[in-house]
Amino acid sequence: MTNQQKEKIREMREKGLSYANISSDLGISENTVKSYCRRNGISGVVTNAAALLDGSFCRQCNKSLTRTAGAKMKKFCSDKCRMAWWNAHPESVNRKAIYTFVCQACGKEFESYGNKQRKYCSRTCYGKSKVVRHE
Repeated sequence: MTNQQKEKIREMREKGLSYANISSDLGISENTVKSYCRRNGISGVVTNAAALLDGSFCRQCNKSLTRTAGAKMKKFCSDKCRMAWWNAHPESVNRKAIYTFVCQACGKEFESYGNKQRKYCSRTCYGKSKVVRHE
């Protein structure tokens, strides 16, 4: 293995690449990459999604998580990290109770989450429908 390959392995592990990715990119055996990393204490920074989803690191801050025997696998180290992650990833929310309606006040089509009985698209339209006109 050349010094250039050794330096490249170090850089790629710091970026969080797997042994398999490094070996295929450099054209050397995966076991050679593993051995070199183990001998030189190169663990790599966990940044890829698969490693974060295994439950050993917080999804938000990458802090190591401890698991209590019998407890569910934790995904976040704190409520603060959990809320920050969900606020940053709204597309990941699996919402099944989305309903489509037509507003009774303005006639616009709108969606509602979790409420099957909505009639108005906004508080403004609700307020307009309740105004009593004195003529």
